Amino acid sequence: MDFFWIIFLLISLQPVITRKMLESARMRMIERIERERNSRVILLVHRQEQMSLLGFPLVKFINMEDSEEILRVLEMTEPEKDIDLVLHTPGGLVLAAVQIARAINRRKGKVRVVVPHYAMSGGTLIALAADEIILSKNAVLGPVDPQLGEYPAPSLVKLLKEKNINDIDDATFIKADIAEKAINQLKETLSALLKRTQSEEKAKELAALLTEGNWTHDFPITCDYAKSIGLNVSDEMPPAFLDLLSMYPQPVKTQRSVEYSDHFRRITGGR
Repeated sequence: MDFFWIIFLLISLQPVITRKMLESARMRMIERIERERNSRVILLVHRQEQMSLLGFPLVKFINMEDSEEILRVLEMTEPEKDIDLVLHTPGGLVLAAVQIARAINRRKGKVRVVVPHYAMSGGTLIALAADEIILSKNAVLGPVDPQLGEYPAPSLVKLLKEKNINDIDDATFIKADIAEKAINQLKETLSALLKRTQSEEKAKELAALLTEGNWTHDFPITCDYAKSIGLNVSDEMPPAFLDLLSMYPQPVKTQRSVEYSDHFRRITGGR
């Protein structure tokens, strides 16, 4: 019986040990990249997870917890220090994405957003606030038009313009009014963020193109297409970032979606 319980204990601890070993390997990889690039590496990675008991999928998005974590590490990092922000996300809460985007947009040091596979919607909004976007050859960004529940905001605005107002019920009219406000707010925000890398005129042009519903919300903006519309993108993806993301396998249990090395904090005495 003692032997049985020892085996049972080892089997029970195996997932925990494996997870800890993987986390340790990721931290070593992050610190190696930081030394090689002389930058601060931050990751915002969202994976679909399986609920531990029922087994149904739980899709993760950018939320306020992510925003708080990233703002905290940016505050801990010297203003002149370069940032490499790795994004792997379908998007999420607009407020959280805007907070992150504004924080990196205000930095004095250079900010590079690295997209190994995809950064859609709110992820694209964050990427557009950086000095440079590095995409792998098959990676994609996406439009940033607001979504109101199940409906795209631009479609609600179009409905209001093309349908007789007497045939529109009050609830739809209110949704369309909110949709128009949401588009204008996001367009203004994006235009301000893009001024870091674009002229004022070009920033307004890109902001309109990306927020006014010219494509479906899941339209893939490839590196070549991003270049053609004037975004500051590069396809010179350092292999180390692809190796790093491979260390984030599809998890079976919940894990933090924002991770970073704290060795800068140790070196600077907690600043």
